[in-house]
Amino acid sequence: MREKAISVTEAARNFADCVNRAHYQGMTFVLHKNGVPVARIAPEERKPSTGRELAAALREALKDVHLGEKEATAWLHDLEVARRTLPLPVHKWQS
Repeated sequence: MREKAISVTEAARNFADCVNRAHYQGMTFVLHKNGVPVARIAPEERKPSTGRELAAALREALKDVHLGEKEATAWLHDLEVARRTLPLPVHKWQS
């Protein structure tokens, strides 16, 4: 994570830009008042998971769980229904 020290005055003048850079670029701003760090503007720690990360998490969580044939078939059916009915994510910068 990148950090940049800025004055409180500079942060106030460029607040929207600081928030956008924190969100989209992962930048952390350390706000200084009279040369002393007093606050931070930092990105949220959560991030969207990739399919691979989700699969790995499920594999880890379910490593000791063994479904019976009926439960496995029902789970597969639910997964197929979800794939057909859930909309694909749309990147907000694409039209």
